[in-house]
Amino acid sequence: STTIRMLLGLIRPTGGEARLFGRSVAADPSVLRHVGSLVDGGNFYPFLSGRRNLEVLAHTMSDGLARIEPLLEQVGLAKDAKRKVKGYSTGMRQRLGVAAALLGAPDIVILDEPVNGLDAAGIQEMRGLIRSLAAEQGKTVFLSSHLLNEVQQVCDRVAIIHKGEVVREATVADLLHQEAGHLR
Repeated sequence: STTIRMLLGLIRPTGGEARLFGRSVAADPSVLRHVGSLVDGGNFYPFLSGRRNLEVLAHTMSDGLARIEPLLEQVGLAKDAKRKVKGYSTGMRQRLGVAAALLGAPDIVILDEPVNGLDAAGIQEMRGLIRSLAAEQGKTVFLSSHLLNEVQQVCDRVAIIHKGEVVREATVADLLHQEAGHLR
C-alpha cells in the first residue's frame, strides 16, 4: 500500500524515487494520466448513483462519458447503476472503484486489496475481472494484497516487498517451485 501511494504521488518517498514508464512521478506527474487506480475501495458521493459518480469523474477526461456504459457492464453493475451508492454493498463499491479506475483507458491499473470485503462470489468475479484486464485487454495490472492465495490465483509475476525493499521477484510458478525445494 505504501508503494502504491508513492507511485500515485499521494505520499513522497523518504529516499529514492517512484517511477512509472521510466519517468519520476514527482518530477513528471503527467505520467499519471496513463494510470488508473483503486485505493481504499475508492471514495464516491453516497447520495449519487453509481452511474452519476462515474459521470462526474468522466468530465475530467476525454472520452470518459462514452466509456461509462461498457464499464458498468464489464464490472457487473449495469443493473444497479441507477441506485445510490449509499445503498451499495462493499462488493458493489469495489466494482464501481474498478470501473472508475478504468474510465480513462489507462495502460496500468493499480489495485490495492481489491477483494477486501467481498463475499466468495464477489471474490470470484473480481478475479475474473482482473484476469480479463490483463489477458483480453492487454492492461498491466499492479495488484497489492496480503492474501497470498489471492496473489497466487490472479498474478503471473510477484514481488515481495519487505521494509521498502524487493526481497524476491519471480513468476508465481518459480516462487512455488523454489519454496517446494526448501521444504524437502
